[in-house]
This record gives sequence, structure tokens and C-alpha cells, in this order.
Amino acid sequence: MSILSNNHYLFTSESVGEGHPDKLCDQVSDAVLDYCISLDPDVHVACETFSTTNFLLVGGEIGFQNITVDDEFLQKFNADIEKIARQVALDIGYNSNEVGLDGANCVFENRLHPQSKDINQGVVGKGLDKYEGQQGAGDQGMMFGFACNETPTLMPAPVYYSHLLLHKAHQLRHDGEIKWLRPDAKSQVTVEYDENHKPVRIAAVVLSHQHDDNITHEEIENTIINQVIKPVLEPTGLLDENTKYYINPTGRFVTGGPDGDSGLTGRKIIVDTYGGMGRHGGGAFSGKDPSKVDRSAAYMARYIAKNIVAADLADRAEVELAYAIGVPYPVSILVETFGTEKVERSKIEAAVEKVFDCTPAGIVKTLQLKQPIYRKTASYGHFGREGFPWEKTDKVEALKAEIN
Repeated sequence: MSILSNNHYLFTSESVGEGHPDKLCDQVSDAVLDYCISLDPDVHVACETFSTTNFLLVGGEIGFQNITVDDEFLQKFNADIEKIARQVALDIGYNSNEVGLDGANCVFENRLHPQSKDINQGVVGKGLDKYEGQQGAGDQGMMFGFACNETPTLMPAPVYYSHLLLHKAHQLRHDGEIKWLRPDAKSQVTVEYDENHKPVRIAAVVLSHQHDDNITHEEIENTIINQVIKPVLEPTGLLDENTKYYINPTGRFVTGGPDGDSGLTGRKIIVDTYGGMGRHGGGAFSGKDPSKVDRSAAYMARYIAKNIVAADLADRAEVELAYAIGVPYPVSILVETFGTEKVERSKIEAAVEKVFDCTPAGIVKTLQLKQPIYRKTASYGHFGREGFPWEKTDKVEALKAEIN
């Protein structure tokens, strides 16, 4: 964080496009998860994907709860997994070695295996006698959710705008409006905040996008600024004559995707959440079914934080939930409002504990998480986009009623 005059400061967040090698892997892992949930909503999945030059691998654990896994099932299942992984790469635009990966013809390996019985018994309520019959958390750890009132989606401005830039480039590439764009891309937005933590201007924009060979840097720079950046950011009113633009600052970005850098599931946890504004418990999301609180409790924490801000109980809210593996309730719940609360913070926290069921089973039920909805979460952020149940603000009146 850079300190400017008058107690202003700069905060920067980044995003990466759907074609970033790590995001390719996140999308494959979540596509595998969606397929497994479509077969068995109670399935336990922890799927990891790795990619590099001409190579794609999936591995991890799958624990079907309601399906008999025999040789015939496995043969079809494994064939389907390969088709799914290859199709994700092709959907992104990885259809030749020239652009970074040929999804149809690259080497593919499947190293999925059954889930540990030791983990499974704690999750399904067959572990310790005192938790018998209750769904336990799929892992230990702490999860954070965050919301603030500086954008319409109650997301921090730097990461929200970074996502919007790459989604615009995504649309232009898939629609064929900019034919020389290739799949890999990254963005970064630096916002200047005033002493009251309100955005006052965008100080800098970085956007690096993979491109075909023989395109001049001047054409790339002019096109990205005028067809991507300005259409997205000018309506915010935060661009000014001093905003700096850094477009493909190495001068060339032809080699990209898994050929330019290896990819791995779960390496973009800050991009996936709040761009560094607000804390992170460390757990990745993609490829994990909702019994894993790394994912489901992070969604619940966002849901709670967003409803707090939407209810105008605070301008900024961060919620921490913590769990122990196999235990059917949270170890702790914390609400932080950074001095922006409109009522006593203790009252907000008490209201949260009454309104929201933060048990592992309660989270899954409240947010209806046993659905094949996860592949679309795996690029452009898990938060701040409509259509996901954890983005609803349907608990505003319930929170207000508890406090009043």
C-alpha cells in the first residue's frame, strides 16, 4: 500500500483470464466436480489438475456415496473424465500447440483414486460417537468472507474492475471482434483511496494479453486501451488524464498458456476472492465438493458479510468461520467491521449467529450447494457475480429484525 498526500493511498489487485494456465486447471477440476455431482449429489471430490507443454493431468480423490463403483462404471467414468478435461481446454480456445495447448491431442493422464475412508467417516457422521449421525466438516481451517459498499456488487473496486476488464477481453475474443487475441491474459488495477477509504480515481491499469505473432505493439496497445479498458472503466468516472496504462509491458506475449508457464489448481486464491483486500484462510476452492469447508464456508462467509453491508449495518464487513475436521459445527465465528459499523459490533455478531446456520450441513442446505454449478465459478472470481446463491442479499430484513 502506497501512502500519498492527504492520507490518500493506493491499493492494487489483479485478475487472470480463463486462459491463464492456473485457471485452465481450476476449470477442469470444477468441470470434473460438476460431472461427479450430476451422478451423485452426495459425492466427495478433491480433484487437482496440472498442465504444462502438451500435457494435462487430473488427480485426487473421488468418493461416491450412492453409486456402486465396479469395473464397468469405472471404464465409462474414466473415459468421460478425459472427454471433459479436453473439452474444457477446447472451450477456452486451446485448440493448437501454437496457442499454448492442443486440448484434442495433448497427452492426458488420469490419477484419480477413491477417497480415504478415514476422512469419509468423519464427514458422513460415522466417526466419533458424540458426533454420530451429524455431517462433520471435511477439513479443519479458517475461512474469510468480505464485503464493502464501494461497488454495486459490494466487492472491492480493484479486483472487481480487474475481473471486468478480462471478461470484456474474453467476450471480444470469443465473438471474433479482435481476431488476434489468444487465450492467456492478466490484468491489474490500482485504485487511489481517500482518507475515508473511498475510491477517488484509478491510478494505473496493467493488461497483458497473449496475441498472434506479427501484431505490432502499437496496435495491441491502442486496441486494448480503446476497446477493452475505456469501455469498461470510463463509466466508473475514476479514469483521469493522469491514469497510467501498461499494456503488454514486456513488448511481446505470443507464447502463453501451459506452454508458457505450467498451471495448477488452486494457485489463484487471491484472484478468486477479494484481491488481497480482506484476509484469506489459505484454502483453495476449485475441485472441492461442498463438504469441504475450505469452499462452502468461504461462500457462507461472503454471504454473511454481503448481507451485513447490504443491510447498512456497516460499510465494510469481514467474517471469519473456523472448523475442525469431523466436527458438525464451527469452532468460532468472528465479525469485523473496521470501525464502519452503524450499530455495536457485538450486536451484529449476535444477529449473525441467530440468522445464519453455519454448521457444515446448514451451509450446504442454505446455499443449495449440491448442484453442478462450479465450473462457471472458476474464472473471473467466485464473488461479485450474479447467479450464485451466496451472492443473494435475502437476509437483510432478518438481520435488521434481530438487531432492532
